[in-house]
Amino acid sequence: MSSLSLSRPRPRPARRAAFGQVVLNEARLARRQPASLIAGIVMPVVLLVIFSAVPSFRQPAANLGGLTPLDVYVPILIVLSLALLTLFGLPMPLTTYRELGVLRRLSTTPVPPWWLLAAQGVVQLCVALTGIVILLVTSVTVYGALVPESPGALVLSIALTATALFPMGLLIASVARTATGASVIGRLALFPMLFFAGMWWPRELMPGVLQGVSGCTPLGAAVEAMQDSMQGQFPSAAPLLVLVAYALVFGFLAKRLFRWE
Repeated sequence: MSSLSLSRPRPRPARRAAFGQVVLNEARLARRQPASLIAGIVMPVVLLVIFSAVPSFRQPAANLGGLTPLDVYVPILIVLSLALLTLFGLPMPLTTYRELGVLRRLSTTPVPPWWLLAAQGVVQLCVALTGIVILLVTSVTVYGALVPESPGALVLSIALTATALFPMGLLIASVARTATGASVIGRLALFPMLFFAGMWWPRELMPGVLQGVSGCTPLGAAVEAMQDSMQGQFPSAAPLLVLVAYALVFGFLAKRLFRWE
């Protein structure tokens, strides 16, 4: 009887409780090494404060379609927050675990190894949502930025952006041998994508060719979809399909290449 009881799978409530414990452990570890988490929340808000201190950033501009530069930059800061967490906050702990042999040992335990990946995703997503809410509330209530006119479309755009970027973080964790290597790869990926997202040169002011290239990058497509949502328009199919395509391609690559040892 005892051997039969041991062979039975865990009841679902017990599995949920066990997974919740894994998530809690990852949250505790992230709190002890909060650099990337703080960057994902604090850096976009600090940039918002700096931009808002420039008087011209709060004045409507004809070349921006009547929007203020601040209105244009709020979606860019949202994708910055998501990118920092997914390209640094996600792969660096996983790479460190591989260096320390944690992933290898976990793969030999009854705990499904993918639980660790899912737990990291949950932690990073919760931090990202916290940062985005703080950013939106601060920009609207303190600095008078544009109130999102299509909240549902904005939520969809943010969800698809996270779905596209998280597999990229997993892919970095798959190919990087060390946490330092993961950080370098993250930087090499981040800065070009931020350029095409409009961080240094708003997309509205880019030449047509650069705008086209921007729309084919994950952050450029994300900003395009979010800006449409902020202005009350449902995003066109093109940026949404680009985000879905990145999610599928990088998700497939991360699944094929992720190493536990």
